[in-house]
Amino acid sequence: VDIELFSDLVPKTAENFRCLCTGEKGKGAFEKELHYKGCPVHRIIRGFLLQGGDIIFGNGLGNESIYGEVFEDENLNHKFGHESGTVSMANAGQRDTNGSQFFITSAPAPALDGSYVVVGRVVEGMDVLKRIHDVDCNDEDQPLTSVFISDCGEYN
Repeated sequence: VDIELFSDLVPKTAENFRCLCTGEKGKGAFEKELHYKGCPVHRIIRGFLLQGGDIIFGNGLGNESIYGEVFEDENLNHKFGHESGTVSMANAGQRDTNGSQFFITSAPAPALDGSYVVVGRVVEGMDVLKRIHDVDCNDEDQPLTSVFISDCGEYN
């Protein structure tokens, strides 16, 4: 899955996401690698979104950015429309709690604008995301089959 980051609109958030893709920052405060490689997709809401990026516990309870545990929201006033394939930072249900967790929408979700920082968009690989959305999940939207980021990085 190829993701274009919106570094011009959300530079701090885009840098966090980019560094978590490359792993270049090493270990964080929790002594875990600040890297998405090997990180599971821990939540799949069919027809809406998939969520991953818990680099601490892998279950949605952990979160750490390259700036510390969490960092502030950026550019929530920009209306992205949360189209299908929008990549946003997941938060803890309140402002300024961005870390490593993210979600990717599988359908338009404009109601999410103003609540989550949009960091980018999927430019290639929506077919892969569709296959992930077809994975069976339990009643808590957790995949019954292991789904994880096998590799990640940066290219220009």
